[in-house]
Amino acid sequence: MTLTNLNLERYSRNILLPEIGGKGQEKLLSSKVLVIGAGGLGSPLIIYLAALGVGNITVIDHDKIELSNLQRQIIHNTENIGSFKSDSAAKFVKKLNPGININSISEKLSSKNVDQLISDHDIVADGCDNFDTRYMVADASFKIGKTLVAAAITKYEGQISTWKRKNKSLPCFRCLFPNKPNSNEYQNCSSIGVIGSLGGFLGSLQATEVIKELLEIGESLAGYINLYDVLNNNFRKIKINVDPNCSFCSKYN
Repeated sequence: MTLTNLNLERYSRNILLPEIGGKGQEKLLSSKVLVIGAGGLGSPLIIYLAALGVGNITVIDHDKIELSNLQRQIIHNTENIGSFKSDSAAKFVKKLNPGININSISEKLSSKNVDQLISDHDIVADGCDNFDTRYMVADASFKIGKTLVAAAITKYEGQISTWKRKNKSLPCFRCLFPNKPNSNEYQNCSSIGVIGSLGGFLGSLQATEVIKELLEIGESLAGYINLYDVLNNNFRKIKINVDPNCSFCSKYN
């Protein structure tokens, strides 16, 4: 697509970056990103994808906004309590950047719709808060061959990683996390808490990694996981090796 004068003004700070430029901005405007969840991670992620000019964003989230969400889910406001998070996020984006196509899906991600949704997009960004969805999205993305940028937060700790299928040179999600935890081991923000600003931090990192993957710039996080302990200022980058005995990715590599 050709950049309009309004595009040139709105995205001028992107275009000034040599790694992006006009061609990169055109690519962003034609890109399609699927965002899983419009909560603590999804809020800043969606905001920055829209602000940066990702032209087509789909948000899927079947939850409704509660007062306790507003401590960290900054895309929503008090007036929207009781509304679907996906609809609230879409309304915010339309006001922030009317030139973006935002698709709101207020239904649960499931085995019935996950493959089609992932197939219809260039990249997937997962900000869900449960292991069932996390594994389903990771498995489907790898099987279909779509890049996944995933993040998670709890208490004062967060992590982010990028997962790609590239011959046998990169690990899949199950190379690092072979099996889902037992249901009695599940811990989420509603049970153990989370500092609200952590979602902003990790969600912003997610948006940045999505942009890098779409434009194929910088150093990819694929094959690594970044861990953050903001309470103790401990940040680590850990290499993830391919598990030669992984029963999942061996079926597709």
